Amino acid sequence: MPPTLASLVHHSALKLTVRAGEDRLDVPVRWAHVSELADPVPYMEGGELLLITALQLDAEDPEAMRRYVKRLAGAGVVGLGFAVGVNYDAIPDALVQAARLEGLPLLEVPRRTPFLAISKAVSAAIAADQYRAVTAGFAAQRELTRQALTVGPEGLLAALAAQVDGWAALYDASGAVVAAAPEWAGRRAARLTAEVERLRDRPAPASSVVAAPDTEDRIELHSLGTGRRPRAALAVGTAAAPGTAERYAVHSAIALLTLTTERSRSLHAAEQRVGAAVLRMLLAGEPDHARAVAGDLYGGLLDAPFRLLVAESAPRQGAEGDPLDALAEAAESAAARSGEAVLVVPDRERLVVLAPDGGAAVAACTAYLVPESKGGDDGELVVGLSAPAGPIAAATAYRQAEQALSVARRRGRVLVEHEHVAAGSVLPLLADDAVRAFADGLLRALRDHDATGRGDLVASLRAWLSRHGQWDAAAADLGVHRHTLRYRMRRVEEILGRSLDDPDVRMELWLSLKATSGE
Repeated sequence: MPPTLASLVHHSALKLTVRAGEDRLDVPVRWAHVSELADPVPYMEGGELLLITALQLDAEDPEAMRRYVKRLAGAGVVGLGFAVGVNYDAIPDALVQAARLEGLPLLEVPRRTPFLAISKAVSAAIAADQYRAVTAGFAAQRELTRQALTVGPEGLLAALAAQVDGWAALYDASGAVVAAAPEWAGRRAARLTAEVERLRDRPAPASSVVAAPDTEDRIELHSLGTGRRPRAALAVGTAAAPGTAERYAVHSAIALLTLTTERSRSLHAAEQRVGAAVLRMLLAGEPDHARAVAGDLYGGLLDAPFRLLVAESAPRQGAEGDPLDALAEAAESAAARSGEAVLVVPDRERLVVLAPDGGAAVAACTAYLVPESKGGDDGELVVGLSAPAGPIAAATAYRQAEQALSVARRRGRVLVEHEHVAAGSVLPLLADDAVRAFADGLLRALRDHDATGRGDLVASLRAWLSRHGQWDAAAADLGVHRHTLRYRMRRVEEILGRSLDDPDVRMELWLSLKATSGE
């Protein structure tokens, strides 16, 4: 422990006597400082034992002493040492009463005790405390290292919690609790997910101090990882601010967990290379070879229906971080928590995710994209999701995901599922600018004809096509004779230079009418 006023009073060589503030002697002393200034407050930092002889003070003036002591207490001075037998044979009653009024400890220093002896005692006690803290810190570092090597992160957290007399928790990149010690701390740590997410958005290394909801804990959050985006976070909860030894333990835990995280990143990169090879074999129609390469790493994933997700980034100007990395972390973290296999493969400007149908990874990706989908065209990601498939149909699932991605891009959507595209209507796809340009070009001659007042060919064509070429029904819809309608359709053929007997021509004309009418 650091020196306190009580330890100085009990120091046999100093012979100090307490004259006021007897109930506040357990306050730590940061330093012993000598000052004969009438107002030494501008030079105080707080925590000092101020030593005086009252050379420039009227120590017998009650009002002056009240002002003097009040300013010292307000500046954080923890005690006042008064040397007797120099300017005063005894401490004046005015100073004693002022100290008692403010509750400031007042120590009488005998003439035979030089101020230098008190300063040396404080300095020696501080040095001894620092030595004990460093020694304890090294011991804590050895224990944390042993636990990390023999047990893993769980053992390290347990040792750290014991060292700081509190609790500790480890979070993954998504802000979910991976491990906590003691066991009861898991629920408390789970309440800090929002704080961990805010810390994750800051460049590493980053830290913050927060208060736990419904507790009096003081909690430190530290990001873990050496990259631009933190890979994990550590929370340390204590009743008060950690001391020097506890700080050594926390910093050691951060270093060890960072090393573990970086090692995990190297293994993760190797797994991704294997995953890329497995994906290439699946898309090449070689599921048996893919299973052989995957082995236990991804083998279970290929034995059940899965979905393929293809994502592209469309980063906004000034946006920080890679949204594809964030989506990959969401999928991998969810899969790790649920114990399911997932294959995540970065593919140049794309990300490909192969995950179990109905599993946690697909759900996590969808949930991650929900906030973006509310932003419309400003989203950072565009994603296509295939229908459920098996290893034999992996290439088909990939094409489905690409088709859904293309639709999402054209519609300004964040996420489109292939099943929704197939179950819907083709008409919304006609909103594409290229389709509209084609339709305008195809129908322009007919619209120009109608604009001169020489007939109503566009309306007649629409009615005839809607009635599947039935002359009487279409003529009735238009309120004209069927011979008039036949004449108009011959004019349409003459102007367009196309035959209405060709089903492809009829299809193009009908879709063009739909695309330009806004129906």
